[in-house]
Amino acid sequence: MEKLLRISKIIDNCTERIGRFSSWLVLVMILLGVWNVFGRYLGRISGNNFTSNAYIESQWYIFDLVFLLGAAYTLKHNEHVRVDIFYSNWPPRRKALADLLGTIFFLIPFCIIVIIFSWDAVVASWQIKEASSDPGGLPRYPIKAMIIVGFVLLIFQGISQAIKNLAILQSRIEPQEENHDIGL
Repeated sequence: MEKLLRISKIIDNCTERIGRFSSWLVLVMILLGVWNVFGRYLGRISGNNFTSNAYIESQWYIFDLVFLLGAAYTLKHNEHVRVDIFYSNWPPRRKALADLLGTIFFLIPFCIIVIIFSWDAVVASWQIKEASSDPGGLPRYPIKAMIIVGFVLLIFQGISQAIKNLAILQSRIEPQEENHDIGL
């Protein structure tokens, strides 16, 4: 179990770094959105074009990155939406069991299904170097690949969460109040 907990810690550290990086992307996305709005109005006033389809698509792509890279971080911090009519009142060990079963039977299989069904579309996009149909738009194939990356990261974090929940059930670690982070 100690080796598994070390693996969990490595996954958690990677997830934490990627999540913090993606949180900074929110600021970039907002600044880009503000520029797109002001650039459009300044362009109308001055007769120049200060924004483009590439800027607009960049804002969308950054949003995609925040969502796809932030999903594992959100899972690590136990912030995913759940219907917790019963869960919120359960003792920590029952929560750990529910989380373990949910991860094994729902989260990981769902992620695998998304990867399987996305794979051909992502590969085809890379093969043809798919680009935006809008003038001055961006290539689409790199952002499509992030679907696979995001769900692989979610699988890894799910494995980390499963390890921690198993350790809680075996009384190897104490459950944390809000999430199952461990301090090794």
